[in-house]
Amino acid sequence: GGGGGGGGVAGQIVLHREVDLGIAGVGGGAAAAAAGGGVLALPGQKVRAVGGDDASGTVRPGGILVKSSADATKILTPKWHAPWRLNTVLSSHLGWVRSIAFDPTNDMFATGGADRVIKIFDLAKACVGAPDALKLTLTGHISPVRGLAFSPRHPYLFSAGEDKQVKCWDLETNQVVRHYHGHLSGVFALKLHPTLDLLVTGGRDAVARVWDMRTKHQVHCLTGHDNTVGALLTKTTDPQIITGSYDSTIKLWDLAAGKCMTTLTHHKKSVRALAMPSFENTFVSGAADTLKKWQGRDGRFIKNMTGHKAVVNALAVNDDGVLMSAADNGTMNFWDYSTGYNFQKTETVAQPGSLDSENGIYAAEFDLTGTRLITCEADKSIKIWKEDEEASELSHPTDMAGWRKKCLAEAKQRY
Repeated sequence: GGGGGGGGVAGQIVLHREVDLGIAGVGGGAAAAAAGGGVLALPGQKVRAVGGDDASGTVRPGGILVKSSADATKILTPKWHAPWRLNTVLSSHLGWVRSIAFDPTNDMFATGGADRVIKIFDLAKACVGAPDALKLTLTGHISPVRGLAFSPRHPYLFSAGEDKQVKCWDLETNQVVRHYHGHLSGVFALKLHPTLDLLVTGGRDAVARVWDMRTKHQVHCLTGHDNTVGALLTKTTDPQIITGSYDSTIKLWDLAAGKCMTTLTHHKKSVRALAMPSFENTFVSGAADTLKKWQGRDGRFIKNMTGHKAVVNALAVNDDGVLMSAADNGTMNFWDYSTGYNFQKTETVAQPGSLDSENGIYAAEFDLTGTRLITCEADKSIKIWKEDEEASELSHPTDMAGWRKKCLAEAKQRY
């Protein structure tokens, strides 16, 4: 890998033929250090790297020098975040709470549950636990409500359920004004396109359907997954639609053509959650094996975030760079988005009178300011979390020793 003058990347294998190095008559046992930084040697021979580097490499059979660079692993310093604490519990639904969406003005939020109703709460009142926080209850679905979204440009709320129905509610009259008919089975995910008047739904029929919001027509049927489409992302730049499926793959779609651009097969388990920050073009996928972070443009793999050993149902990320993963067994992990450092592991508490097994989280979302986190749970409650105001870097320091150890262990790991 060349020494000081080599300019090679740490861990890179440098191959040179004798001819390339312009060395005439290199003897059988001779190892010649070339001006370019390549090193020739016999198999098994120990070679010191030129240029004052301490890293030495062993020559593999075939005369290739592999530079060992365990000490050259760059360890990123995670940004400090305050730990999150439970603030308020709302008990309103009569079944598991399966979905949540925030109004674009951040005044209210809607939740949908297995009790087939959509409830709309006043966010400010809900945060302080006021008894009149519930503003409205919408009935109409005949199965659990699995997806919700407020339109940023119209006074509309979109909902999707396991009854194959996708509805558009007019919030001025509180009536259903449109149905989007076409799914062959339950609809598990729903997202609106940020700039176009399009609605994307994914369901148990293993397809994502793109609907024209106004005409109610299906624009595309994005086929290719082998199992339920359980998570969706939409964005303004290609790939404009990203789907996560229970067949453990993620697909990136070309919206104009309605074709799949890339398939990511890295996960070993069902992909049940996807999240995307507002501040960079990356996204995170969550499955029972790991959380994985990807480049948003081409789906290039960036890093694994390991440590959440449970079925991850929900992911949420705020503008501060806090990523939250919530699981079926009630565990919640908080990560620093840019480095992947897990700064807090906590567990939600089931309401008194619940079974221990009702300790699951099905959906979670940060409000638009990023200061409140709302989780929708299996104990029929909605919980509001906020950052601990008393915490500081002294009271809750970053575990740099453990983080360093983890980084080095992952650098050594072979996939």
